[in-house]
Amino acid sequence: QVQLVESGGGLVQPGGSLRLACLASGSIFNIYNMAWYRQAPGKQREWVAFIFPDGTTNYHDSVKGRFTISSANAKNTMYLQMNSLKPEDTAVYYCKTTTATESYWGQGTQVTVSS
Repeated sequence: QVQLVESGGGLVQPGGSLRLACLASGSIFNIYNMAWYRQAPGKQREWVAFIFPDGTTNYHDSVKGRFTISSANAKNTMYLQMNSLKPEDTAVYYCKTTTATESYWGQGTQVTVSS
């Protein structure tokens, strides 16, 4: 059974940095893409960044130039490096892996940007 577990969230001051990690356990085949999403209080979940097996990445306009998505270890680990954090980045961050037939979500990790 596939499980995704996020880590690395926490409280950080504006302008600070955090690195989120998403570790996948179990075997995942035919990955179409991996992604980070976030959901702020009272708002809908939104996508933040995608990474495809060939290394291509896409970023939401609100995080371009500040966040970097990457993967390692034959794609069982995914990272989100977040720099120059802003209060509006405060949210629960989720990782997601999509295959040809399934989508897997992690349980989320809280990121709070506040002075």
